[in-house]
Amino acid sequence: MILDSETKAVELPEDHGNELRLWLRLLTCTTLIEGEVRSRLRERFDVTLPRFDLMAQLDKVPDGMTLSDVSKRMMVSNGNVTGLVERLVESGHLDRRTSDSDRRVQVIRLTRIGRAEFRKMAAEHEAWIADLFSELGEKDVRELMRLLAKTKASAQKSAQARAV
Repeated sequence: MILDSETKAVELPEDHGNELRLWLRLLTCTTLIEGEVRSRLRERFDVTLPRFDLMAQLDKVPDGMTLSDVSKRMMVSNGNVTGLVERLVESGHLDRRTSDSDRRVQVIRLTRIGRAEFRKMAAEHEAWIADLFSELGEKDVRELMRLLAKTKASAQKSAQARAV
């Protein structure tokens, strides 16, 4: 048995409220799934999850995006994106050019090779996710999606109230 935060809370349930145990369950699931995806990407394609995520963002926009837009979509700093971009340009997966409208702005996009390789990765990634959730039926998935949407709305409402 893997010892994680959730396991510790289950061992001493009187020390933790239901909401805390729920948070730990969500965190444990996220960590487990993300770790498995990271391992599979590394083993199968020798690529990191951040590189995969960057390529996924660019696959949606064939004409490319600015570094700033990519940073916002990925919810990371420009500095983090810059390092990823450098490595993907060097490997031939990305093309970088100066914006036509603003010479200070860099626009990046997938190369033909980058797009082809990403789509192979994305197809396998989708199969991995399906495998990781294979014990859930369609009804389970719909119910979980409904409950997670409700959870997200609750968290957003709480965060907005605190910000006021």
